[in-house]
Parts: sequence; structure tokens; C-alpha cells
Amino acid sequence: MSLNKNFSFFKHYAFATATSLIIIIIALFSGGWQVLLPILALAAIEITFSFDSAVINSRVLAGMKQFWRTIFLTVGIAIAVFGARALLPLVLVAAAANDSLGHVLDLALHQPDIYAEELETAFPVIAAFGGVFLLMVGLRFFGERKKVTWLNGLEAPLGEFNQPWWISITGATVAVSVIYILLAPGQTNVALAGALGAITFLTVKFVSKLLLGRSGNSHRYGLTQFIYLELLDASFSFDSVIAAFAITKELVLIMVGLGIGALYLRSMTVHLLRQGTLTHYRYLIHGAHYAILSLSILLLVGIRFEISEAVTALLGIGILLIAFESSRRHNRREAAA
Repeated sequence: MSLNKNFSFFKHYAFATATSLIIIIIALFSGGWQVLLPILALAAIEITFSFDSAVINSRVLAGMKQFWRTIFLTVGIAIAVFGARALLPLVLVAAAANDSLGHVLDLALHQPDIYAEELETAFPVIAAFGGVFLLMVGLRFFGERKKVTWLNGLEAPLGEFNQPWWISITGATVAVSVIYILLAPGQTNVALAGALGAITFLTVKFVSKLLLGRSGNSHRYGLTQFIYLELLDASFSFDSVIAAFAITKELVLIMVGLGIGALYLRSMTVHLLRQGTLTHYRYLIHGAHYAILSLSILLLVGIRFEISEAVTALLGIGILLIAFESSRRHNRREAAA
């Protein structure tokens, strides 16, 4: 039985593991051992932030033929990595630095020192945008009344009135005010970036809700379902792309880390669909959103104060490990009862 389980695991994750190892080895030869921690942290954040997406994806995949599941794991991953996870960071940096996309790409690939200087100059704008966006992600999750709570003393009061939109909008309003008054006094462009982060969050969630509402009627055939999954993936990946700036400012590392995470997420979606255990660890999604909130606060504080990237990465991973262990203990208690 154990042998069959091991074979099943290897079968589902062999492609993602082999590809990831090749990518990591190349990265280690190019950048040294110091690149390993941010790559692993980014991959973990990508996987965990997208658990909600994996749940939805698994439901859609249940109605797809094996051919389209294979396309989802091959062609789909290429679109996900080089589209949402590679192009989007470039767009953010170009917009924040008021530069052309082509020039930013050239700097990132061929003149990393100059790129780093431009990124450092533009970082307050990016941090305001990403910090407010992530803050709304976390607050909206905890502002909704749930049957399952992890830290009940914190989550129950927020979810009592079941007003996730108002809680997240209020939090964003407070954050933008703090940015303008305390973190970047008088810097209108930084405050506006925070407001744009809030608007982007609301837009992405509206589009996601619209797509989800139409999935039952409009995605009966494989191709249409595949397109739907790619659009949904792009919407959900925005969280991890923004969070990546709190881990590292190196574009190549962002692409590598998030790409590895996306590889495993695709394999995980199919695996958990077949095993039916996606929701077995009930507090992981809570831990992911606590990690999002911690990243958002560190991003916002980083507008004015220097925050170590190692602290940011280890904090997020630590929260996820605690949530995982809490889920295991709950499962053991239920089994004993």
C-alpha cells in the first residue's frame, strides 16, 4: 500500500520535481547558494497563496478529459509562468519607474546594477501598491463569516458582521492615509499607488467572481474550460506576484521561484483532484492569509524602514508551518473522537 502511495506521488510530481531541480541547479551555478532561500520561499508562497485557486481548478478539471488536463499541465504552465508571473513584474517596475517596458527588460537582463538602482528608487511606489493590495486580500478573507476558524479570538470578531468588502475597503483607506501622513509624508505618487492597489484588487475580484458565476454554463468543452482556467489562474496569481517584491527585488529570482511554485501547483491540482484530499488540512488557507497580512504590513513599513528579506521569507514560511501542524493536530483529535 505504501509502495502504491509513493508511486502515485512520484507519478504526479515527477515532471515538476525534475524541471525544478534543473532550474535550481542552473540558478545555483549562476547566483550561488544565497539564491536558494528566496527561490524556495517564493515557490512556497506561490503554492500556498493559490490554494483557493487550486480548489476551483480541481472542480473545473473534474469535468475535463485527460487530453485537456495534460494541456493544462504543459501549455498552460508556459502561459502561466511567462505571462502572469514574468511579464507582470516587469510591467509594475516600468510603470513605477515611468520607463518603457523594453528598457526595463534590457536593464534587468543586461545591466542589473542600474536596474537595481531604478527598482530601489521605485520601490516605495511598488510597496504601496502591493502592500495595500495584499492587505485587502487578507482582510477580505477574514471579514467573511466562516464555519471553520483557526485563531477564533482574532477571526470571529472580524467575521461577525460578514462584511468582507467593507472591512477590506476600510483597511485600505486607513493604509493609504498612513502612507500619506507617516510612511511617505506628502508624496502623492506613493499614496496614489496605494489607492491604485486597492482599485486593482477590487477589479480582479470582480472579474474572478464574474468568471466563476459563468463557469457552469459557458465552459462545457475542453478548450473553453482551458481558457477559463488560464484567466482564473492569472487573477489568483496576482497575490503571489505582488508578494514576491517583499522577498526579493531580483527579477530572475522572482521568475524562477514563482515558476517552480506554479509547476507544483498545477501538479498538485490534478493530484488532489484524484485523491480528494485538498481540504484535509483545514487551517492552511487561514495560514496563507495570515502570511499575506504579514507580508502586506512589512511591505508598507518597508516604504520608510529597511526590512530584511530573510525576515519576510521566514515569517511567511513559519506561519504556514504552524497552520499545517495545527491542521494535523485537529485531524488527530477528530480521529481519536
